[in-house]
Amino acid sequence: MAIKAPATAHPRTAGRASARRRLAARAGLLALCALGFTTDADAASNKVRISSLSDVTFGTLSDLSSDAAQSQSLCLYSDTATNGYNVTATGGGPGGSFQLTSGLSSLAYEVQWSNASGRNSGVQLSPNVPLTGQTSAASHQVCSNGPATSASLIVLLRSASLSSATAGTYSGTLTLLVGAE
Repeated sequence: MAIKAPATAHPRTAGRASARRRLAARAGLLALCALGFTTDADAASNKVRISSLSDVTFGTLSDLSSDAAQSQSLCLYSDTATNGYNVTATGGGPGGSFQLTSGLSSLAYEVQWSNASGRNSGVQLSPNVPLTGQTSAASHQVCSNGPATSASLIVLLRSASLSSATAGTYSGTLTLLVGAE
């Protein structure tokens, strides 16, 4: 994702026209953002499986005063008596926090989950904390029969984080662990 400079100068550069121009030039480089996904499942019994995940990219962001969100529908299959599952998200930041990095700079993000596909909002996930009580509508392990997708992953970059970010190329990893219930 590339972020263009805000209309106002950064507090550290206020009153210095040349510094504002440098900030604007650098801010155009901010941040090619891709979250690479790692998935895990109860492979021994094939009771639960997540598939159809893809990297999350935000492209060019020019409005730093608004939140940026990307959602994707995916297949979450659970073969239990209740079709129940739980999902745990872990980021690549310290302690599993949801954090993108560019050199020494970081950019916080949020993760939401919905047990229905096609959603743009969901339940807020906390790093390393299982979201329990979810139910899958999928009828096949890779959603080849029945609904094509059965859940939504939503990734948010809040305006407060965007507006204070420094120029750079940001990336990170989000790991999703699903378990049968």
